[in-house]
Amino acid sequence: MSSHTSAAPGTAERPLRIAVIGSGPAGVYAADMLTKSTEVKEGLVVSIDLFDRYPAPYGLIRYGVAPDHPRIKGIVNALYKVLDRGDIRFFGNVDYGTDLALEDLQKHYDAVIFATGAINDADLNIPGIELEGSYGGADFVSWYDGHPDVSREWPLTAKEIAVIGNGNVALDVARVLSKHADDMLVTEIPDNVYQGLKSSPVTDVHIFGRRGPAQVKFTPMELRELSHSRDVDIVLYEEDFDFDEASDNAVKTNNQVKTMVNTLTNWLVEQEDDAADPTTGASRRLHLHFLHNPVEVTGQDGVVTGIKFERTELDGTGNARGTGEFIDYPVQAVYRSVGYFGSALPDVGFDHQRGVVTNEAGRVLDADGTHVPGVYATGWIKRGPVGLIGSTKGDALETITHLLSDRDSLPLATSAAPESIVELLDSRGVKFTSWEGWLELDAHEKALGAAASEAGPVQRERVKVVPREDMVELSRGASVLG
Repeated sequence: MSSHTSAAPGTAERPLRIAVIGSGPAGVYAADMLTKSTEVKEGLVVSIDLFDRYPAPYGLIRYGVAPDHPRIKGIVNALYKVLDRGDIRFFGNVDYGTDLALEDLQKHYDAVIFATGAINDADLNIPGIELEGSYGGADFVSWYDGHPDVSREWPLTAKEIAVIGNGNVALDVARVLSKHADDMLVTEIPDNVYQGLKSSPVTDVHIFGRRGPAQVKFTPMELRELSHSRDVDIVLYEEDFDFDEASDNAVKTNNQVKTMVNTLTNWLVEQEDDAADPTTGASRRLHLHFLHNPVEVTGQDGVVTGIKFERTELDGTGNARGTGEFIDYPVQAVYRSVGYFGSALPDVGFDHQRGVVTNEAGRVLDADGTHVPGVYATGWIKRGPVGLIGSTKGDALETITHLLSDRDSLPLATSAAPESIVELLDSRGVKFTSWEGWLELDAHEKALGAAASEAGPVQRERVKVVPREDMVELSRGASVLG
């Protein structure tokens, strides 16, 4: 355990040493805000090291967002600018709990901020959810994003697929499942993902939401993107368009809800204008269903053959209640996409109900509800998997504000020299990667994209490297931190 001294660090000779665990937006924003804080502007000197379990930075932006989202490039560019300044060190391929324990971090840093996010699927506890052919949407996202720790193969054998959920991730999953593989080549998808999608026999993807069109959790941009897929018809159902008093109020008072309801309603009207044949004859169809509550995944011989829903109705408050009417859909695969859930961290208090580190406004708490000195949290592991980038920035600001206000009482590191953590990792044989190493890997992926562009008809900006060992080797080819 680190010792206490009366002298607070923060000078050029002894900077305030801070470790941030996680290099997604939450971690990078926290590090960036620390460097730009009023305290730093007034003379406080900070030294920040950013750790990630993956060899590459950017966290959920690299491994949790659909590759056909052009706006994500803007977020990556913003994170790149922060890390490329040179005042924040990046240590990739370092797994907290395996390569470093909390005790190690407390020995080398005055404060630790956990920004590990949430990568696992929230549970959907209905009968049959464990059948073969039933998957977590987050797991599928990890596969098509080339996550280094998941299988390179994915069983895309179903013609009819159910996606349960009405959030952005559910739409991502459904869009990628229904999109033609050739139209994904302009993205950074790895070759194994392209080949897997290319072999898919899918004809129909059904998205199911428990409430009505005015209660969906996705955003207008995500919704509009559904209509951009080539040779994919969107199919809507008039009986799903129910609006109660709360729905009407939301449409009147919330521009985002109004935009989405208008988009959905316009699609329905256009479809009904050609009632004889509401589709264009596309080879694939994307069905949007509302007012469906999943009650059972059905199967035969341990394999998914369908899914049963209870029809719901709105109760006036925007919530849904069962009607007692049930309907079955024949599908050969089910993807649950009802949210992410955080994972417990060794030696850190955890709320297993909410999937977050036990904390109060970013200060991590012990079993007695007392703040653990020098330990903080930010991002989804702090507040749960809700909110967009704006929420993450506000979240980080709250956490670093508390950290800085606590700085005179932090338990000071006993091995605060910047090189000491490098020596520790080297002594344990940890093949950590650096920012310079990421720039090498980044250039390599772009070169793969250029080569693929020359060999084929589609311009590819990059091709993502998947195997962890290849990522590490390419990154370690650059000069590592010393």
